[in-house]
Amino acid sequence: MMVPRMTSLENAPSRSEALPRPLGFIASPATPGLAGRALSVALAARVPLLIALVTFVVFSPALWNHFVDWDDQVNFLTNNDYRGLGWTHIRWMFTSFLMGQWIPLTWMTLGLDYTLWGMRPLGYHLTNLFLHAANAALCFLVARRLLARAMPSLSGATLTSGAAAAALFFALHPLRAESVAWVTERRDLLSGLFFLLTVLTYLAARDAAPERARRWTALSILCYALGCLSKSMVVTLPVILLLLDVYPLRRLELRQWRTPAARALLVEKAPYIGLAVFTAVMAVWAQHSNRYLTSLESVSVFERGPLALFSLAFYASKTVLPLGLSPLYELPARIHPLESRFALSAAAVVMVTVGVCVVARRWMALPAVWAAYVVSVAPVSGILHNGHQLAHDRYSYLSCLPLALLFGGAMAAALVAVRTGVIRPSLARVAVAVGVAWLVGLSLMTWHQVKVWRDNDTLWRYALDADPDCAICHSNLGVSLYNRRIIDLALERFERSIALRPDRVRTHGNLGLALMAAGRSEEAVSHFELVLAKYPTHNETRNNLAVSLLQLGRYEPAIVQLHEILRQEPDHVLAHTNLGSAFLDLHRPGDAAVELERAAVIKPDLPQPRVGLIKTYLALRRMDAARSQLEILRGIDAVAAVHISPLFVTEW
Repeated sequence: MMVPRMTSLENAPSRSEALPRPLGFIASPATPGLAGRALSVALAARVPLLIALVTFVVFSPALWNHFVDWDDQVNFLTNNDYRGLGWTHIRWMFTSFLMGQWIPLTWMTLGLDYTLWGMRPLGYHLTNLFLHAANAALCFLVARRLLARAMPSLSGATLTSGAAAAALFFALHPLRAESVAWVTERRDLLSGLFFLLTVLTYLAARDAAPERARRWTALSILCYALGCLSKSMVVTLPVILLLLDVYPLRRLELRQWRTPAARALLVEKAPYIGLAVFTAVMAVWAQHSNRYLTSLESVSVFERGPLALFSLAFYASKTVLPLGLSPLYELPARIHPLESRFALSAAAVVMVTVGVCVVARRWMALPAVWAAYVVSVAPVSGILHNGHQLAHDRYSYLSCLPLALLFGGAMAAALVAVRTGVIRPSLARVAVAVGVAWLVGLSLMTWHQVKVWRDNDTLWRYALDADPDCAICHSNLGVSLYNRRIIDLALERFERSIALRPDRVRTHGNLGLALMAAGRSEEAVSHFELVLAKYPTHNETRNNLAVSLLQLGRYEPAIVQLHEILRQEPDHVLAHTNLGSAFLDLHRPGDAAVELERAAVIKPDLPQPRVGLIKTYLALRRMDAARSQLEILRGIDAVAAVHISPLFVTEW
């Protein structure tokens, strides 16, 4: 009988002022000869390469992480469809909505990983590290251009220092750990790469001659298209580009939004907007098709406002003080706007917004940063909610880039203040030292945070340290214990999870499986029935109910449950396999053969139907057919073949 494995930016520079070259790697025309060009490229590249190297080192503990049973088991461990880059794999990647995501380009990189590394997690984590290190270097190049536009008085060294501070603040922050150390979140890193490339090439187009500008714009649109194929989080980028047009590019003033100049900029953004709309539609459809969108019954319209304000306060506060980070910040059963965490978040967001509006005329950088931050958080703020979370660390990957730019600008301003005598050098040195110390501290925190994702047990024990009342964390730790056959401790976790959140009915299904493993199938039945009362089409639970009934010798009700599964899902391999086993126990080998043969056709590499067929053919005295199944079983599961071989000796 088969039971599935449990899963659980101030003044605008004139056009004559020198600005950074498009990618920061282009040699000066005054540099003579090939050697001179090579030297210029090397000198231009040394800072971003150093930033990338530091980033790689800080995140290097992730190389020893495993896959975890937090989506990895569905995306990789039990998913054969992504394993390769053949036509059938590519077609699946462009048509799959697995786990509510449409991310074909991300799947292609993962398929390449499988081609190179198989199922060794080291290779997948290595790719993640390379992508994040590349993003750190790109962040430096983007920050250097934006700071040059926002602060044209900056000298080369000061500009580079400010851009480096912004890039390191972004790249080394412990909020990035979840996106880098978890293989499933490859989509954050890849979409981030193309997001930054889109902005960088867009800025290059603004500084280029008209003919070259068209080529840079085309390249920018291409990068954006690739970003859309990586993850839908980039849908806000057209709005971000419009904000950049206002500040620091100053192509448009706020009071000019109804002028021909504004319409021209909107037309310019049409390709980006078209791609964003298409991507948004695909993202919503992917969530809807998997029934992942949170219903208004679970989180009402009146609850989503406080949730969105909480999200805005959450990511900003965690960026400033990244303490108490967790893999899961659990959504409560109900959101009460007057509860302290929601009320204080709302008050903080309102006060910051009012303050930003007050200083907008004198200091445009702050409102530009705040507006970009709000726009970036919006898709994951909870207005369109899915999942069981209040927030996720990974949602900060792109949304906190404006805050990193603000940090880099502040560091550069401190250096300028020293040079111009605005503040005493001692005070400036203290400010810079604090900034450097903060970056070092963030790096140390990140070094430890990536280790949280080492394995299932480490992940969920850490999550429970952060929030002992996280019901899902208790349940997921229980799943980890169950899969390692530590049944007694798993039972305790499932029971604690149910006590914390009785409304999470599906946890009863996990508890039922653990009870079965403990030899308490009679108790398990009621838990499975409780799940099916709310989710009657959850066929894995119905299959588990059937297995528990078979273990109790109650064949007729078990067969009824298995037939109901096959009525809803005719190719349910476990139902066919268990139905065949039931018929075999009832001495109906002919009926058993029909079901087991069907199971073997549906999933030829599954050993259990082969084992059942061997027993069935032996019962039918079809020795050649039994031996043929034994040979197939040896190629699938040699251990199972050894265990069943004595049956042939007995029959002989």
